[in-house]
Amino acid sequence: MILSDVKKYLIQQKKVTLDNICIHFDTEPEAIRGMLDQWIRKKKIEKITCQGGCSMTCSKCGDKNDIEIYEWIN
Repeated sequence: MILSDVKKYLIQQKKVTLDNICIHFDTEPEAIRGMLDQWIRKKKIEKITCQGGCSMTCSKCGDKNDIEIYEWIN
């Protein structure tokens, strides 16, 4: 996996959680965050943190404190 792979995935998905990125690339969160930080510095993606879940009614994410969502903005 290289930086351009992460870019392609984010462009395709539009918005995606850190958990889903890690699953897709079979990589630990800290390694992914390092790559995502490069795109954040270039103002190509935006990090959105949802506290206490996503406010949807499915309750699938309600047990997590913070959910990191990344959105491709350029």
